[in-house]
Amino acid sequence: MKRPTFASLLLLALAAGSPAAAQLHVDVTAEGAEDMVIAVPVMPTPQAAETPAGSTAALGRQVADVVAGDLRGSGLFKPVGPAGVREIGFPEVTAPQYGFWGGSGAAALVQGFVQANADGQITVGCYLYDVALKTELARQGYVVNPRDWRRAAHKCADAVYSRLSGESPFFDSRIAYIAESGPKDRRVKRLAIMDSDGANHRFLTNGQSTVLNPRFSPDYKQIVYVSYLDNRPRIYVYDIGTGRQRVVTESANQTFAPRFSPDGRWILYSMAVGGNTDIYRVSVNGGRSERLTSGPGIDVGGSYSPDGSRIVFESDRSGSQQIYVMNADGSNPRRISFGGGGYATPEWSPRGDLIAFTRIAGNFRIGVMNPDGGGERLLTNSWQDEAPSWSPNGRVIQFFRTSQGRGGRSSVWQVDLTGVNERRIPTPLDGSDPAWGPILP
Repeated sequence: MKRPTFASLLLLALAAGSPAAAQLHVDVTAEGAEDMVIAVPVMPTPQAAETPAGSTAALGRQVADVVAGDLRGSGLFKPVGPAGVREIGFPEVTAPQYGFWGGSGAAALVQGFVQANADGQITVGCYLYDVALKTELARQGYVVNPRDWRRAAHKCADAVYSRLSGESPFFDSRIAYIAESGPKDRRVKRLAIMDSDGANHRFLTNGQSTVLNPRFSPDYKQIVYVSYLDNRPRIYVYDIGTGRQRVVTESANQTFAPRFSPDGRWILYSMAVGGNTDIYRVSVNGGRSERLTSGPGIDVGGSYSPDGSRIVFESDRSGSQQIYVMNADGSNPRRISFGGGGYATPEWSPRGDLIAFTRIAGNFRIGVMNPDGGGERLLTNSWQDEAPSWSPNGRVIQFFRTSQGRGGRSSVWQVDLTGVNERRIPTPLDGSDPAWGPILP
């Protein structure tokens, strides 16, 4: 299915240089900050009409629900509505009743509309206001196919988040992960994909072969993963648009942790040969693999820096699992982790400023450090949290959590850089090894 093209109806209008621009702001890295209250009433329609996705009136409520849910899930905002707050009429969308909303305790107001177009598309408008200063901060609109109304809602939430935080957006993105079912000794593992909030879930593989380690291509068009069929590992690339998949490389040796390079030309992966595990790279089109590490021990889990010049990986060459950084050609490896316990599954932030990892010291915890190893911080403290994957803006980390006990269940979670705002992402089955894709165009 061809992905929808989003046509911008209204240019994003920022109140640059106004008092409102200086006053309304949230800090995504501040711990203990009070959540900003934002009113999100139901979005009215200028004229009720039916669409393949439901009536425009119903869509107005659903869009507002998704916007409020996204903002609430970020941990930075406290949305009020759309349930339980008064509904507004269409003329009020561009003429807010500031006195009323100020009395409700809201600092900001998100209003919008849903309109059916003559060509079968719908228009979703989104406006952000500073309630105290009675100022419009931003406006954004999208013309979409009715079935893509959720994407318009995510884009609206992204516009609000970006305007109030100064950060890049991340709500209109998707997550690939491993959906797990069945008993522990006969686990069925399927590749699945969903929106960032868990909606629009679908399975991409049927479970006939075990699937592991999904990661998106930089342009979002493909997913690389490992599949074991008849105990023979293969690295596949799955085309999201066509549903076709192809083998990039296969071997009788254990193979895992494939990752795209930032330019999309290479796939990095780990392979065990003769008791030694090293990091390799292969062209995305297949062909001969090139070994990048050659020392004794286990070298696993490479992840490129955003500019493609360096690779972070884990290795036990020092006697325990630690994190190392090397040049992209495998030269000049150096250790950057020196805390107690072990370190695993490092992944470079898309911003380039941090490396996320799993810290193993009694329990498994998600942490971050600077690329030189300094500034280490642990963000979670549960029984078993592992396999971090960054949001497109580098401000939130997704991971999977396994509960204690023989029947331990795995689930997908996310945490922001404060370590305070944790959120479970709903999945129909157990979930592991999430991979957060780029922001959608």
